[in-house]
Amino acid sequence: MSSIFLISLIFVGISFLVSSTLKGKFAEYSRIPLRNGMSGSEVAEKMLRDNGIYDVKVTSVDGQLSDHYNPANKTVNLSEGVYSGRSIASAAVAAHECGHAVQHAKAYQWLTMRSAIVPVVQFSSNIVQWVLLAGILLINVFPALLLLGIALFAMTTLFAFITLPVELDASKRALAWLNTTNIAYGEQHDKAKDALKWGAMTYVVAAIASLVILIQYIFIFLGHRNRN
Repeated sequence: MSSIFLISLIFVGISFLVSSTLKGKFAEYSRIPLRNGMSGSEVAEKMLRDNGIYDVKVTSVDGQLSDHYNPANKTVNLSEGVYSGRSIASAAVAAHECGHAVQHAKAYQWLTMRSAIVPVVQFSSNIVQWVLLAGILLINVFPALLLLGIALFAMTTLFAFITLPVELDASKRALAWLNTTNIAYGEQHDKAKDALKWGAMTYVVAAIASLVILIQYIFIFLGHRNRN
């Protein structure tokens, strides 16, 4: 159990460093104006239209780096700074979120798969830590409880890994579109790519951390079984 705590602590530190770097990059590129002066909302609207998507609404939401695409109600939700910002960062983030809308419209397999398991993952996430804790405490009398916890945690790990190609593909679509439309090209395109790379790194770290912790729980279960 102590090894799981230590590994979790290490990945908390790594996640903090990656998140801090992402925020720093976003702040830096938010100060660099986009050459054509378009706002994030305007970039989003144009990317949607260029891809023949007219049933997705672009909205503004509270928070920083709270940008997301909601396939349930077909909305591209941009944080206030991105929605009204006219910077490289705003264009990159807006285009990335529209990349998810394009995935949805084209029935991109990884997005479809991720959406299908969202209800299961939401349920698992709500109870998994309690089941794992109880499973560790009761491992000598009820080892199956820990196995159940491992199965629930495996679902969240699977979700984290399915998310990786979804995020990377959305960035790929965004960067290609920004370049071909000359909205962000040359040095500005490189900065947009850098910003999205650090955004993707947060998902990579989360997926690896989840897998490592899952393996630790599996070893605990197998170790107990081998002693009996």
